[in-house]
Amino acid sequence: QVQLVESGGGLVQPGGSLRLSCAASGGIFSTYSMGWYRQAPGKQRDLVARLSYGGSTWYADSVKGLFTISRDNANNTVYLQMNSLKPDDTAVYYCDAVLGSANYWGQGTQVTVSS
Repeated sequence: QVQLVESGGGLVQPGGSLRLSCAASGGIFSTYSMGWYRQAPGKQRDLVARLSYGGSTWYADSVKGLFTISRDNANNTVYLQMNSLKPDDTAVYYCDAVLGSANYWGQGTQVTVSS
């Protein structure tokens, strides 16, 4: 099974940027489809971005052109670069890995956008 550890969250002012990291262990990282989800207080967990095994990407409309998902296979890490952050981006952000029918989740990292 796969272990995922997220980092990079914190407090940022509106218009600022953050880069989240998700380090994976316990599997063949280059074969996973990787994704980032977020969950705001009182709301459901929603998909923000996905990077497929074949290299294609998908973004939610709310972050298109602002967030970028990428991976570094040498370090078994997936990133979410977040630019032009807004208060509505405040949420717990979760990393996930998919291989076939198996799905693995990280513990989440808090992102707070506030002045």
